[in-house]
Amino acid sequence: MERSLSGVRVDPAELAAYARVCGFTLRDALPATYLHMPAFPLHMALMTDGRFPFPAVGLVHLSNRITVHRPALVSEVFDLVVRTTPIEPHAKGRTFSLVSEARVDGELVWEDVSTMLRRGGGSATAENGVREGGGSGASVEDRESARPTDGQTRGAPVEWRLGGDLGRRYGSISGDRNPIHLHALSARLFGFPQAIAHGMWTKARCLAALEPLPDAYTVDVSFKRPILLPSRVTFAAEDGRFAVRSAKNPETIHLEGTVTP
Repeated sequence: MERSLSGVRVDPAELAAYARVCGFTLRDALPATYLHMPAFPLHMALMTDGRFPFPAVGLVHLSNRITVHRPALVSEVFDLVVRTTPIEPHAKGRTFSLVSEARVDGELVWEDVSTMLRRGGGSATAENGVREGGGSGASVEDRESARPTDGQTRGAPVEWRLGGDLGRRYGSISGDRNPIHLHALSARLFGFPQAIAHGMWTKARCLAALEPLPDAYTVDVSFKRPILLPSRVTFAAEDGRFAVRSAKNPETIHLEGTVTP
């Protein structure tokens, strides 16, 4: 399945609002995560198509990989294409990816791969690409089973204080108004005690903290455990690796990632 959107232009006011909520410095080049926003309605169009095998509600965002082939400029006009990949078995259910591409005059400048999990009917022999989700709809069991992984970052951590309205602020800009991100009351309907931060906000905030970045690179993250809002978390990076952890319990990892030039 595939959807496309041509002639996408950047709204400077929207870009400025996005930069404020994510911590980016405004530049001629777009943040790597920015084009995920205009691609998001195409994601939803695919997942709400009657031919799509899973309901969009309850999917778990396991990981996201973005490749910047060269800087995407604020002044450019983009053609977007989004497609789904074949469904694959997973120990906790089934996975698929949403692959997004942005082109300028036919030149591929940006790629985005979001891997999603549909829980239930898991395969005992399946290999898990990442251990845990945290971006959307993870169950209590998923949240409690997250554990630290090897290769932890060692840089001095910086603390971020995240307000209870972060999900609403980011959702109003990104268009992702999943109820798990907006209010504690609506999040409880999906098994969360509080609203949780958007996974793509967390990735964006990490990239803002890593600026400046190369002209061409790949940034790959795994969403380990949801960030309950409000919250205090820490960010640390070293040698191309970075992580977001609970400030209260540093062994609890919310996100791990790498940047590869």
